[in-house]
Amino acid sequence: MELNMNQQRKSLRKLAEGGLIAALYTALTLSIPVASFGLTQLRVAEALTILPIFTPTAIPGLAVGCMVSNLFGLAMGANIAGAWDVLFGSLATLLAAWMTYSLRKFRIKKLPVLATLPPIIINAAVIGLELAVNIMGFTWLNYLTAALYVAAGQFVACCVFGLVLYSALNRSGAARGIFK
Repeated sequence: MELNMNQQRKSLRKLAEGGLIAALYTALTLSIPVASFGLTQLRVAEALTILPIFTPTAIPGLAVGCMVSNLFGLAMGANIAGAWDVLFGSLATLLAAWMTYSLRKFRIKKLPVLATLPPIIINAAVIGLELAVNIMGFTWLNYLTAALYVAAGQFVACCVFGLVLYSALNRSGAARGIFK
């Protein structure tokens, strides 16, 4: 009986953890919609894509947060990538989060630099395509241009902000306390 209660507590904790990550991602994205959607974007919430290094519950949490953000962004008229972004942007985030989790053990000078690359590469490809099709008219040049713009914003959010977040959580010991 006690084993079952412990399993239930762990399951509820994981569910709550993923839900909190989703809520935080959504709040950060929607707090600055002009920076979160568009050709030139710096979605501050993408710094959270470093969290799968600490816990696998961040994988669905980030995907759900992205889906909710993109849906609300679409309803507000801020998400110019269109309705497909709700599906494909969320799937891109899910794939990138899983790949980040897979790369969590690779370090360069004790930093998980390689783990920051999947959200940059995947979002550049997927969101770049959405933007090229929906706002620019698809040509290979427009796609490359949109992908480079998205990659630049992702680089700042994931590599700069994400690694700062990683360092703060890791060095302070907060990660061990939060992600048991």
